[in-house]
Amino acid sequence: MDSQSSGLKILVHASTWFAPVLLPLIVYFLSSNSDVKRISLQALIFHFLMGILIGISVFFSFILVGLPFLIVFGVIYLVAPIIGIIRATQNRHFQYPFLGFIK
Repeated sequence: MDSQSSGLKILVHASTWFAPVLLPLIVYFLSSNSDVKRISLQALIFHFLMGILIGISVFFSFILVGLPFLIVFGVIYLVAPIIGIIRATQNRHFQYPFLGFIK
């Protein structure tokens, strides 16, 4: 694996904190590396899915049912990209939670 694809993977995972939709989309269309494309697509879908799940949890938090889900989904949304960054620096494989079907 070359350092450019490793750097792109790290950037896509880190995009959670500064451009969660735009950057994975740009990298997906501009990269020719299939592994980088896979990670970009997974990151994009992961951000949309977690946004929906956290939104539903916030809605149900008003009746206290959503609080545990809000905490769990919030932790997943923060921890999964960090694990992805660590694995990308070690050149190890990473699948986003809930999205293992995207190959």
